[in-house]
Amino acid sequence: MLLNRRNILAGAGIAGVAATLPAFAAGKAAAPGDAQTVETLGGIAEEMLATYPDGATTLGIDTGKRIALKAKLTDRSQAADMRHRDACSARLKQLSAIDRSTLSPQVALDTDVVQAAYQLAADGWKALPAGDVAILNQNYSYRSTPYIVSQGTGAFAEVPDMLESKHEIATKADADAYLARLEAYAVSLDAETARIGADAAKGVILPRFLLDITATQRSAAVAQKAEEWSLISSFAAKATKAGIAGNWGDSAAAIATGKIAPALARQGAALTGLRDKASDTPGMWSMPDAERAYAWLVEAGTTTRRTPEEVHQSGLEQVKALSAEMDGLLKAQGLTQGSVGARLAELGKRPDQLYANTDAGRAELLSYLNRVVVGIRGRMPRAFGKVVEGKLIVKRVPVSIEGGAPNAYAGAGSIDGKAPGNFYINLRDTQIWPRFALPTLVCHEGIPGHVWQGEYTYSLPLIRTLLAFNAYSEGWALYAEQIADEVGAYADDPLAHLGYLQSMNFRACRLVADTGLHHKRWTMEQAMRWFGEATGYTASQCRSELNRYCAWPGQALGYKTGHNEINRLRTKARKTRGAAFDVKAFNDLVVGVGGVPLNVLERVVDNWAAKTKA
Repeated sequence: MLLNRRNILAGAGIAGVAATLPAFAAGKAAAPGDAQTVETLGGIAEEMLATYPDGATTLGIDTGKRIALKAKLTDRSQAADMRHRDACSARLKQLSAIDRSTLSPQVALDTDVVQAAYQLAADGWKALPAGDVAILNQNYSYRSTPYIVSQGTGAFAEVPDMLESKHEIATKADADAYLARLEAYAVSLDAETARIGADAAKGVILPRFLLDITATQRSAAVAQKAEEWSLISSFAAKATKAGIAGNWGDSAAAIATGKIAPALARQGAALTGLRDKASDTPGMWSMPDAERAYAWLVEAGTTTRRTPEEVHQSGLEQVKALSAEMDGLLKAQGLTQGSVGARLAELGKRPDQLYANTDAGRAELLSYLNRVVVGIRGRMPRAFGKVVEGKLIVKRVPVSIEGGAPNAYAGAGSIDGKAPGNFYINLRDTQIWPRFALPTLVCHEGIPGHVWQGEYTYSLPLIRTLLAFNAYSEGWALYAEQIADEVGAYADDPLAHLGYLQSMNFRACRLVADTGLHHKRWTMEQAMRWFGEATGYTASQCRSELNRYCAWPGQALGYKTGHNEINRLRTKARKTRGAAFDVKAFNDLVVGVGGVPLNVLERVVDNWAAKTKA
C-alpha cells in the first residue's frame, strides 16, 4: 500500500497525476485555474527559500531579488521549527483547497507533488517526539531524524561545506555576506545545543557511542587554530583571488575564534554531559512513542506504507537472490570456499584492488574515479534521448567530518551551471574502497545518478526543484548503476560487474539492517555480524554504515525500495507497449519527471505507456 489515505494523491488529486512530463502538455492551452495556481506554487517556493536560505546558495539563485538570502543561514532554533510546522499546516490547507478540475494536467501534477511533500512533513511533526523534520529543506530533505545533532547532521556537519563549496566570492558584498553567515553559524550551533537539552528532557538522546564521535568532532575543531580551518582559509583565498581589498582572512578568523569555536565547545560539552544519561542501544525503539515515529520515518524514506516487518522480510529475500547470482561470479574468480560475504571480503583484500592509505594513494584513487567519470559520460547517449551536461567534481569528504560522515554522497550543481555538482568520497580509510567497487559508485553518485538526475529538475518549475523524495532520488541512483550495466560499462571487467552486484546486495542489506536495529531491536554486535557476513565489507565500513542508520532511521530503506519500483514499472510499461517499448524513452520519462512519491511515478508511467502503446 502506498502513501496513506490522508494524502491527497490517494483521492481527489488523482486527476493531477494523469500527466507525464511538461513536453506532453506542449501546445495545450492553459486551464482556467493554472495562472493562480502557478502563482501560489511560486509563492510557496519563495517561502521555502526564505525558510531555508542555504538552498538558494546551493542552487546558485541567491542573486537579484533574493540577494539578501546570501547573508543568511537556516534558523535552527526550536522557535523557528515551530514556525515552520505552523506554516506547513497553513500551506497544506491552501493546497487542499485548489480545485484540480480547473487545472491542466501538468499544473495539477505539480500541485499534487507539492501537497504530498507538505502532507508528509506535517505528519512528521506529529510523529517525531524530537529532532528534525527535514522534508521541506532542499539540501537535506532525505534525512529526517529524531536527533537534532549527530555525527553526520547538524550545523557543524552541514554549514562549513556549503559555504566552502557553494558561497561564491566575487564582490565585497559577497565577502560581507560570508562574514554574516559565519556569525549566523555560531548562532546556529547554540540554537542546536539548546534543542539537544530540550530533546534530552523528553527522553531523546543520541546513543552514547554516537555522542562520543560527535563530541570528538567538536573538540578536534576547537583544538585547531581558526585560521587553519578550511572554512576560514578557503574564504581568505577566494577573497584574494577576487581582488577584494581588505583583511578578510583576519576578520573571518576573529569570528571563528571569538564566536564559532566557543559555540562548538559548548555543543561538545552538552553532548558529553549527556553520556551518563545516554544508552548504547543503537535502535530508536526505546525512545518515547518510538513505534509511531519509526513508522513515519519508514514512510518518509520509502513513500510507501509498508510496515517495518514487510521491509525486513523483503530485504532478506533480495539478499538471498543476489547472493546466489554473485556466487557464480566468485567461483569464476577461483573463490569457491566460504560464504558469499566472506569471499567478497577476501577479494576486497587483494593487493591489486587496494590503494595505499596515504595521501599519494588517495590522490591515485581520486584520479581513477575521474577516469571512470569520463568513460561513463561517453556512454550516456546509448541510454537517454535527452543528455544533460552532468557537471561534476569528485572530492574527498572534508577531513574535519570524515570520522562521522557517510562513505559517499553527492549533489547536483547550481541551476545556472556555474557551480558543478559534487561527488564526495570518504577517504579516511582507503581500504574500504577496493577498485572493483568504484565504477558502480561513480554511476550512483555522479553519472547517471544523483548529479545527473539533479540537473533534469532544473527544467521544472522552481518548487519542483526544491522538493525531493528519498525513495525516488535513491531509487533512481541505484537504477543508474543498472543503466551503466546495460550500456556495457562493466562488460570488459568481470570484477566491476561483481562490484555492481555487491552494491545492489548492499542496498538490499540496508532493508534488513535498518529495520533490524529499529524494529527487531538488534544489538550493534548482532548488526555488525549480520551486515559483515552479508556484504563482505570491512568492519570499518560496516560500522560507518550502521552508525548512519542509527542517526538517520529509515533513510537507507529508500534505495532498494525505489529501485525495485522503477524496475516493476519498466516491466509493466514494456508489457503495455509491446514492440513499441523504448528503454531510452522510459529512462527520459523517469529522470525527467523529477522527484515524486512512488505512487505518483506509477501513474505517470502508466499514462505514458497507455498513450504510446502499439
